[in-house]
This record gives sequence, C-alpha cells and structure tokens, in this order.
Amino acid sequence: MTVLLIALGAAVGAPLRYLTDRAVQSRHGSAFPWGTLLVNVAGSLLLGIVVGWPAGPAVSALLGTGFCGALTTYSTFSYETLRLTTGGHRLLALTNVLGSVTAGLAAATAGYALARALTG
Repeated sequence: MTVLLIALGAAVGAPLRYLTDRAVQSRHGSAFPWGTLLVNVAGSLLLGIVVGWPAGPAVSALLGTGFCGALTTYSTFSYETLRLTTGGHRLLALTNVLGSVTAGLAAATAGYALARALTG
C-alpha cells in the first residue's frame, strides 16, 4: 500500500514540476533556472509542513516521499548548475547553488515551524 501511495504522489508531483518549470521559464529570457528554483523551494516548504504536521505514515508517504520527492528535482538543479558553469555563466551558477540551498533550507524550516505553530 505504501508503494502505491508514493507512486500516486509522484504521478501528480512530476507533471506539476514539469509544467511549472515550463511556465516559469517561458516568461524569462534568462539562462538562470528560475523554474527549478521555484519547484525546489515550494517542495521544500511543503515537505517541512508535512514533517511538522502530525500526519500518519500514509500521508507522509503520499505527500512527503511521493509528491514532494517528484516535485523537487535536485538532479536537474545539479545539471543546470553544471550547464551554467560550462556555458560561461559562473556567477549565475554560484548564485543558483547558494540561492537554491539557502532558500530550500529556509523554506523547509519555515514550513516545519508553521506546521508546529498551527498544531501546537
């Protein structure tokens, strides 16, 4: 049952990641991967909420592992950072690394704190 919940969450998260990335990137002419940054920060925020919320194992598998796991994409983040570096955009690559890690950690922390504050 847990594997099915993870697959169900991933089936929603992965297409949402792709569509969000395409929608965001189509609005920017920049080489900076804004779409990937957005989905990684949003997924980190949601995962922080899921972890801070007193959810059962089924909800954690569906939303945490399945949905957030498929929504976020640190493999694409790594690839895009490498692409920026090899394309001569070293400052953008460094900004991507520092911004993604810092914003992801901050979002996860904020989500966790928000969930804990709401649930007492």
